[in-house]
Amino acid sequence: MDKPFDVVVVGGGHAGCEAAYAAAKMGSRVLLITMNMNTIAQMSCNPAMGGIAKGQIVREIDALGGMSGIVTDETMIQFKMLNRSKGPAMWSPRAQSDRMRFAESWRLKLEQNENVSFWQDMATRVDVKNDKVVGIETQLGMYFHCKSIVLTNGTFLNGIIHIGEKNFGGGRTAEKAAKGITENLVALGFDSGRMKTGTPPRVDGRSLNYSLMEAQPGDENPSKFSFKDTKRLTEQRDCYLTYTNEEVHDILKTGFEKSPMFQGRIQGLGPRYCPSIEDKITRFAQRERHQIFVEPEGWNTVEVYVNGFSTSLPEDVQMKALRKIKGFESAKMFRPGYAIEYDFFSPQQLKNTLETKLIENLYFAGQINGTTGYEEAACQGLMAGINAHLKVSGIKPFVLQRNEAYIGVLIDDLITKGTNEPYRMFTSRAEYRILLRQDNADLRLTRLGHEIGLADDDRLDRVKRKEEEVKKLVSEFHQESISPEDINPIIISKGGSPISQKQKMYSLLQRPELGLADFGFSKTLADLLFLDDKSDILEQSEIQTKYQGYIEKEEEFAKKLLKLDNIKLKENFDYSLLKSISAEAKEKLTKIKPQTLGQASRINGVTPSDISNIMLFLE
Repeated sequence: MDKPFDVVVVGGGHAGCEAAYAAAKMGSRVLLITMNMNTIAQMSCNPAMGGIAKGQIVREIDALGGMSGIVTDETMIQFKMLNRSKGPAMWSPRAQSDRMRFAESWRLKLEQNENVSFWQDMATRVDVKNDKVVGIETQLGMYFHCKSIVLTNGTFLNGIIHIGEKNFGGGRTAEKAAKGITENLVALGFDSGRMKTGTPPRVDGRSLNYSLMEAQPGDENPSKFSFKDTKRLTEQRDCYLTYTNEEVHDILKTGFEKSPMFQGRIQGLGPRYCPSIEDKITRFAQRERHQIFVEPEGWNTVEVYVNGFSTSLPEDVQMKALRKIKGFESAKMFRPGYAIEYDFFSPQQLKNTLETKLIENLYFAGQINGTTGYEEAACQGLMAGINAHLKVSGIKPFVLQRNEAYIGVLIDDLITKGTNEPYRMFTSRAEYRILLRQDNADLRLTRLGHEIGLADDDRLDRVKRKEEEVKKLVSEFHQESISPEDINPIIISKGGSPISQKQKMYSLLQRPELGLADFGFSKTLADLLFLDDKSDILEQSEIQTKYQGYIEKEEEFAKKLLKLDNIKLKENFDYSLLKSISAEAKEKLTKIKPQTLGQASRINGVTPSDISNIMLFLE
């Protein structure tokens, strides 16, 4: 411990774990400082990983050599591929996790890396000399010399927990807030702000009547997150769906006079896309009910997460309202929901490596940057850990561009636009989402991860084999001819136009009504369709075939987007004419009146999808 560390990571959440693992795997001597060794990789909110756009991020972390995908595969209790009814650019993997096993798996993986050391304590001061990191001090008075620091403090910086009229310091339920770092950074010249987030009550699953709810099973043939050979689920646990009602809403309203949100005791801005239940029934007063997803927290625990019921109302109001939800009539609460308010630092103070502009070798990752979500935090931690290692090793930085990864989109959004509310990733934020699919994250990123020393040789070998097999299979699609008598019955049954003469399978696969499963009679696919270990090859070959035209158009469109600053916009442009852009974008564009499309693209609240739609309108 007396020898200087290459990288000190402060915080043992999702960002901190990825940062420590990446830097150590690449060869740095790493110290992970956390306030509680028993809560490393704690899932503070819902017991799930992935989701729309978030699942793509987990796949990208895995492709680069990070661990979130592997840990999720090892500990999940249910898997779903969301948005299957839409195109592959929208497919998003999501897993319900076993909360306790998830945290255990992450800790063991960190402990198994000899380059990672641990210290349980509260970091209180970053030591800086000549605008460069030299060490870090803790509450116990310990001082660690180091070459770089990655701050991943989550919701702990001067955190305040609110439940009704009660409030007390804390970074998470039953855990104290972190003091000192905010004041230290502000004294160094950083701008800070306040944000809030919330969590729902947890209940005893034994007290619920699941027969009154709608079962939500996992996929019949569950996939996984990692591109390595992690095992697929053979058994899954169901989630359940139920709804609030007007009686529930009326009871909740009785607590509004004691609500910290409505009484102004919470100053921080909350997440727009994950509002509390009291916020929902106020903003969407016309709705008679709201969805409640009942999510088990693990294989064996009876604790249940009430997704959709985030609240900071008094605990007695929470209890009364819960028991009016169908299936919750006899519910027993383990712990109430609460809101938490905490300090963050504008990410516009960062470089694209996540290193701060003010202090050399100081990096921020996760909720300290104003983001929300495990996945957003994890990918920032990964990139900060990578770049901290590269910087102290004298190697050029590693930056992902917007056309390379959702991770690149997220970081560019943060450092360019900043955020005044917790940032959450959506597919609509990525203008290249046909290119940035979850299925091809390994093809896009594993070579890059291998070049910097994070992705191992096995990962690279897998990618090479996948590329070769996909290329060979697509080539065979071009070669094999399909006769009308073989395919027409299938085409007609699906409402398509029959063919009159032989056509290549490649051409037929581009029809929207046909998929690989319809060609079980073909010589090329007769055996492959029934091999589980070839499912990824088949899926990738089909997507590349069916969407090749769209992929080429998007690549061409990417070149146009680089010329946005040359496209002028009239001052009197009527944005209300555009039905396909968001209400927020119309409001911001009308108010600011950008002179060019490039300027419009940098306005906070205007998404890449909005810009794409404006460009199409102009053309």
